[in-house]
Formats: sequence, C-alpha cells, structure tokens
Amino acid sequence: MKLQRKNRLRALSLGAVAVSGALALTACGSDDTGTGSSDGSTTAANSSIKCDDAKGQLLANGSSAQKNAIDAWVKQFVTACKDVQINYKSEGSGAGVTAFTQGQVAFAGSDSALKPEEVTASKKVCTDGQGIDLPMVGGPIAVGYNVPGVEGLVLDAETLAKIFDSKITKWNDAAIKKLNPDAKLPDLKIQAFHRSDESGTTDNFTKYLIAAAPDQWKYEGGKAWQAKGGQSASGSSGVAQQVKQTSGAISYMELSYAKDGIAAAKLNTGASEPVEATVENATTAIADAKIVGTGKDLALELNRATKADGAYPITLVTYEIVCDKGNKADTLAATKAFLTYIASEDGQKILAENDYAPIPEEIIAKVRTTVAGLS
Repeated sequence: MKLQRKNRLRALSLGAVAVSGALALTACGSDDTGTGSSDGSTTAANSSIKCDDAKGQLLANGSSAQKNAIDAWVKQFVTACKDVQINYKSEGSGAGVTAFTQGQVAFAGSDSALKPEEVTASKKVCTDGQGIDLPMVGGPIAVGYNVPGVEGLVLDAETLAKIFDSKITKWNDAAIKKLNPDAKLPDLKIQAFHRSDESGTTDNFTKYLIAAAPDQWKYEGGKAWQAKGGQSASGSSGVAQQVKQTSGAISYMELSYAKDGIAAAKLNTGASEPVEATVENATTAIADAKIVGTGKDLALELNRATKADGAYPITLVTYEIVCDKGNKADTLAATKAFLTYIASEDGQKILAENDYAPIPEEIIAKVRTTVAGLS
C-alpha cells in the first residue's frame, strides 16, 4: 500500500524535474512555455505560477538539504517568469542565516528555526519587521551506510548514538548483531562521517539522538558537530559522496542524497516494526508537529521520540526565512511570487517526485496566508 501511495504521489507531480549541478538559473527559455493572462501576469502552462511584477535577480543562500527541491522549483519558476533570475547557494543553514541577517540575500533556507538572537539581528535588515520561519520542505534524514553484503540494516537511537560517538567501532558489534540477527555482519571498521559545516541537518539529527537516546548522547546539539572522533565532509553531497566511496561508512543525509550505492537503515523506534526512511513516513511525523512560533512565525516542534507506527522520527523541516515586513523593494515582488509558487499545491507536489515530503495541508495553508501578507 505504501508503494502504491508513493507511486500515486509521483504520478501527480506536475512538471517535476531533478536538476543537478550548481544553481544559477537565468530567465532564458523557449518562447512557448508561458502564457499571458488577462491581468497582465504570466503563468506557466499547467501550473499555478503567477509572476505579477516579479523581475530582477533574486539571491538566496542556505540549506543544502533542500537544494534538490529548490533546483526543481527554480527550473519551473524561471521558465514561466522570464524576467527573474534566481541564484540559490547551498552553503548550509548557518551560512544562509548569516547571509540573511547581514542583508546579503532576499531569503535564506534553514533546517532549523531562527534563534532569539538571530531574530534580533534580522530586525536590522527588516525595516519595522523581523525574520520569520516559513516551513516549506519536509523530508526524512536517512542514515546512509555502505556495508558490503548487508541489506535492510536496522539500527536504533542508542546504537546510532554510540556509533557517532566512537563507542561502537565495528560492524559486527554485539549491539548491531542484536538488531540484525539474520544479517552477515562483517568484521569491518565503522567509518562514521559527519558534516564539517554548520548544518541544520546536523541539528535535526542530534535532536533525535538527544530525545530518543538521552543516556547515550550527552551533547547539547546544534548546527555544529560536537561529538568526538569520526570524519567530516562539507554539505549533504559531501557526506553522501564519502559514504558511497568508503567501505564501512555511515552518515546522515537527506533521502534525496541516499542513492547510487548508498542504502538507508531502518529505525527500531519501539513501533510494531522498524520504520523506513520514506516520504510518507516523514509526512506522518510532520503531521504530528506543533506550531511554536509566535505572530507570523511558523516554526514547528517535532516529536523526535515518537513510537507511532509509520512515523519516521529523524525528519527535518526546512524553512524559508524572510522578512515579514521591510523586504527590499527591488526583490519583494520576485520573493513573494517565488514563495507563493513553492507553497502552492503544484509546488508542493514536486517535492514527492524528488524524495521530499510535502508540508501537511493544515500547516502549508497558513504559510500561503503569511506569504500573501509579506511587505
């Protein structure tokens, strides 16, 4: 049933594309991809993209977790809105927030909601306003591994905590054997990779360990990796590449990066059966989230220690961070048009095609209302 449902989601995705490489997409395209409307705006065929008065260059920076989603969205958007250029640099959530609070970008992508001190800093660039969090992309953080001959690996929070804290160092450790009694686990050294850059993916992964294995994971968490040992690489693509080419490797990455030689572990959460890292299971977890932001801020709090069937707990939500008021006049129209599109039904459908989880309707409806009111 899960596979059928996922296939239906894929079939519904309109114009979904996965774009690789660095993103610097410009407003060039064929002449027949957009159609004019009676109000003078432009819409893309078979989509809800409305360009309105959008024009110019839109700079953004942040989460590498959402890069594949942003690539697909921008491909659609600039095809319709030929007067807009969008350049999204996926330098990590920390870099994105810094760029936003320094007034270098129109919006930032972050896998973690703004901290109080970051909200304060944003007021310097948001005239009479502040930065707010708009949940736009969901998805599971897969535990990707490369262990020859081992498929369907099952891990739990305590075992993961020990692996990433260098307390379990061999793949045939007794704790892993207990979770995988039928697997032929090799006497192979574990090569644990973590992010070298400040990352919202790291923040979300360690929040899971803190919530589900508090006795084993004693670190405070955050965007910067804190545990001892292990190896590091930059960006989601960086850790994925290391896992792919290193026998015995394991790391955490978004599901869209766990492919081409990288398997994703199932999690023993205490549910009736181990939970897979799937788009559906991530959406189930996000649907249980609470909005904890105030005012127009829509920051979410996820239940990381869930034991519900079919709820994958290592799930992140990527926010687009923008000024609620005081956006720069030369980028406001393009920012609103782009955010309106990605929050739309068509924009959210593209996520499933690219191994991301759409934001549940009750939450994304509030995002749409907030975007409409940006000034």
